[in-house]
Parts: sequence; structure tokens; C-alpha cells
Amino acid sequence: MTGRLLSLLLLLALWAPPASAAEPLAGLASLSRGPTVTVTEVVDGDTVIVSPAPEGARQIRLVGIQAPKLPLGREGFKAWPLSAESKQALEALVQGRRITMAFGEARMDRHGRHLAHLVRDDGLWVQGEMLKLGMARVYTFPDNRKLAAEMYAAERAARGEGKGIWHHPFYIPRPADPAGLMRELGSFQLVEGRVLDAASVKGRVYLNFGANWRDDFTATLSSKAARAYAETGTEATQLQGRRIRVRGWLRKRNGPMIEVTHPEQIEILPE
Repeated sequence: MTGRLLSLLLLLALWAPPASAAEPLAGLASLSRGPTVTVTEVVDGDTVIVSPAPEGARQIRLVGIQAPKLPLGREGFKAWPLSAESKQALEALVQGRRITMAFGEARMDRHGRHLAHLVRDDGLWVQGEMLKLGMARVYTFPDNRKLAAEMYAAERAARGEGKGIWHHPFYIPRPADPAGLMRELGSFQLVEGRVLDAASVKGRVYLNFGANWRDDFTATLSSKAARAYAETGTEATQLQGRRIRVRGWLRKRNGPMIEVTHPEQIEILPE
């Protein structure tokens, strides 16, 4: 038995949950095991406060998911639909429980919060459970993409069953209709449609969903993002003619636009 194989088997053994736990063993083997702490408070559907405070930081942002947002003291901020229900769901899962932190890539955000996957004391993968309940959606970053496949699978199942946020019009995927999307500028959206044209201009890739790029919805990839996408085995320009779902923050650049920074923001849809 090689040393590498032995290390993998030992890691899997450390993570091994009870038989009933719904938690991706293969995915966890790619993460770094962190400290075990107790959840003392749930801030919202994707943020908790723990004790003790690893490296002096008490807050953990559940990396890889985005739950409906609460105002949390932000003046003029309107709570997103089902934000209270999402917080309650996370409280039911982790309040007062022992959880183990697991890290993929970036470990801390600019607010000084830990970025971690959480595994409950009985082996339950918390991010996966929140997605299965329909109380969050996948929200990855270029420096935090681990377990994306497992998270997307859980999200798809919940959306297919209309669970949680997926029965509310605030969250359902939007068609690539520029008039409708212009009303959603500044929000995080899932946009679906067929790529009418894909072009690379000085290394930047433009995925155009309409005949008039000055007004229609566009997804764009920087040269760095385009290279990252090519590492999946397909050039971004080969998405021309395909039905895809793009997720991200809607901005205005001519028409409505989403900046794609990493491959996981794009899902190829069945015909």
C-alpha cells in the first residue's frame, strides 16, 4: 500500500459518519480538517457564531452557499423572502451542536469570518442539508470551488421538488429576457437561455443571448476566467448554440450582464 493511498484511507476514516448521514465522503477527502467547535448562535441562514473562537474569529460563513439575506442592521435593506425561515432551518441543524470545520481553499473573508464547510457531530454535511431543504442556493467563488458538484446536485433536487426558496418567484431562474433582467439589476440571479453567439475579443469571451449585444443579456469571461473554463475540457466559445444557466450578480454593461469568474457559474442544460 502506497503512502498516498494510506493517507487517503486514514482521512476517510476520520471523516466517516454514521451510515444514516447524508455527507459526501469523496468530497470531504479533498478538504483540510479544521477545529471542532460549538455553535452558540445562528446569525442567518449561512453564518454562525462558535465557541471557542479559532484563531480569534468567532464567525463562520458557510462557504459555497447563499441563504436569503436578513437586514442585520443595514439601514434601508429589505429582508429577502424566506430569510427568517432559512435562519430557523440552520438553527434546527446546528444550534448548540458540535461541528467540525473543513476548509477548501480561501479560509477567511475580508470581514474576518472563517470560510468553512461544516460537518455536524453525527457526520451531517450542513451545506448539503441546507441545499436539500431548499433553504439556500449554490454560491461559489474562484478561490472556493470545492464540493461544487455535490452542492449543485443537492440544489437541483430541491429545485425540482419546489422546496423552500424554489417555490418563491424571487428565486426561480429567470429567462434571458433583457427587459425583465434590467428590472433586477444589482441582484443575484440564475439566468437561463440559449447562447446565440459566442466571441473572443482580445482574450475576453462574450456569450450573447440575443441578436443585439448592445441591449441583450450577456455573460462575459475575462481571459483568466476563459482559461479556467477551458481547463474543464471545453472552450467557452464552444457554448454557442447551447442552453445554459448562468448565476451571478446582474450588472449593466450595455444591456444586463453577469461577469463569470469561474466555471461553476455556468451549467449546461439539457435540450
